[in-house]
Amino acid sequence: MKVACVGGGPAGLYFSILMKRQDPSHEITVYERNPAGSTYGWGVTYWGGLIEKLHANDPESALAISEKSVRWSDGVAHIRDRTTKHHGDEGFGISRRRLLDILAARAESLGVRLEYEHEVGGGAELPEADLLVAGDGVNSALRERHADHFGTEAAVGRNIYIWLGTTKVFDSFTFAFVETAHGWIWCYAYGFSAEQSTFIVECSTETWTGLGFDRASEADSLDRLEELFAEPLDGHRLIGRAHADGSAQWLNFRTLTNRTWHRGNLVLLGDAAHATHYSIGAGTTLALEDAIALAGALRGSADLRPAFAAYERERRSALLPVQSAARYSAQWYENLPRYVRLAPPQMFALLGQRHSPLLPHVPPQLYYRLDRAAEQLEALRKLKRWLGPRVARTLHARSRAPRG
Repeated sequence: MKVACVGGGPAGLYFSILMKRQDPSHEITVYERNPAGSTYGWGVTYWGGLIEKLHANDPESALAISEKSVRWSDGVAHIRDRTTKHHGDEGFGISRRRLLDILAARAESLGVRLEYEHEVGGGAELPEADLLVAGDGVNSALRERHADHFGTEAAVGRNIYIWLGTTKVFDSFTFAFVETAHGWIWCYAYGFSAEQSTFIVECSTETWTGLGFDRASEADSLDRLEELFAEPLDGHRLIGRAHADGSAQWLNFRTLTNRTWHRGNLVLLGDAAHATHYSIGAGTTLALEDAIALAGALRGSADLRPAFAAYERERRSALLPVQSAARYSAQWYENLPRYVRLAPPQMFALLGQRHSPLLPHVPPQLYYRLDRAAEQLEALRKLKRWLGPRVARTLHARSRAPRG
C-alpha cells in the first residue's frame, strides 16, 4: 500500500511506525510543513496506561519515550497563602520536541520517508496514495477541503490561555490560583525534562482585559505573569513564543468534533478528528491511541471502507468518557469563583472531582461532604471484602476443631 501521512506530529509518525512494522513493503511518506526539529508547545503529559500500550505495539520507541520522560505522583495547589498537596496516580512528562525526535528516528529506521517543509492541503496538489491520513492538527487543511462532508463543529471556550515554558523544574503537577483586582488567574505547571517545565496560564476574558494583557506585548505579558506567579516560579523566568508582531499567543480553546472521520481514501487522525480540553492532559495519548486503532483496523485489510468504519467505531466509543470529562473540566475552570472560596483542601478535593457531571448541580460544600462520606463507605466495603473470607475460614476451622 502507498500511504501518505500529512502532519509530522505524534499521531502521523506513530501510525507510520505501526504500518511499517505490520508490513515493511508499505511505501509510507510523512509530510510536515515545518522544518525538522521545530514544534509548538513545550512538554506533553501522559499516564502509565499509555506506556503499556506503546510497549505492546512497538517496544523500541516505547522504551526510548519512557527513558526520556520525567515522573511525578503528587499534585500541589497554591491558593492564596496556603499550599495543599495530594498524592495521586503516577504521571509522566516529556518534551514535545524530544517525543517527535524519538518517533521520527524510529520511523526512518523502519524505512518511512520524512519530508519536512512540505505543505500539503489548501490549494496544493495532494500526493498520490492509496491511503491519505490527515494528521495535520485541529486546523487540518485536508479536513477543511471537505468541511461539509466531515461535519466539523468547533465550540470555543469562554476562558483564555497561554502556553509557556519555564526554567523552574516542578517535581509535582502544580496549580497556583492568584486573586487580582480583576478576578482570578491560575496556572498549571509540570516538569518535562531536567531543565524545563510547561507553564500554562488561564483566566476569564474579563480578567485578561482588566490586567491589560489584551494590549501588552509578549515581553510585557511575561514580566507581569512572573510577578503574579512569583511564589511558584521561585525566581525563575517564563519563556514564550511570540507572534511575528511581538504579541503574546493568548488563545481561546476550541473543542472540535466531526460527524464522520473518513471520505474516500482520506481518514482523520488525532486533533484533526477531535480535540479535548487541555486541562485533562489527554491530547497526546488520544493521538497515539488513534494511530494504534487505525493501524489495527487496517491490518490485513485491502478494503479501506470497513477498516475506516471499524476504526471510527472503536475510537468514538473510547472517546465518549474522555470528551465528557474534558467538557466538565473546562466548565469547572470557567466557573472557578463557585469553588475558590472553599477552604484550600476542600477546593483541591473538588479540583480532583471536576470531571463529575453532578458537581455543577450540587452545592460545592454539600458535594464535598457527600464525596467524603462515599469514600469512607467504600473504605468500609473494602475492609468487609478483605475480612469476609478470613472470618469465614476462621469460623470454618473452629467448627472442624476437635471438641474437648
